[in-house]
Amino acid sequence: MPVINMLEAKTQLSRLVEAVESGAEKEIIIARNGKPAAKLVAVEAAPKRPRRLGLAAGKYPTFDVEAFDALDAEVAKLFHGDDA
Repeated sequence: MPVINMLEAKTQLSRLVEAVESGAEKEIIIARNGKPAAKLVAVEAAPKRPRRLGLAAGKYPTFDVEAFDALDAEVAKLFHGDDA
């Protein structure tokens, strides 16, 4: 567990994060004026849950394409008047 001073941590932050992220270092202590002030550690990612397909199956009515298309003439009349 290396101890890094604040100035070096500022200039080398990307390298320090990469070292912790990759597992090369378990944790890095950042010191201010020689006294430990912060600890840099890797975040444990939450395990991904598999997607459950079909979760809402049967909860919603099916879409009736023919009933939808039957309204075409009525919608055209609303937009263009009786001339459509």
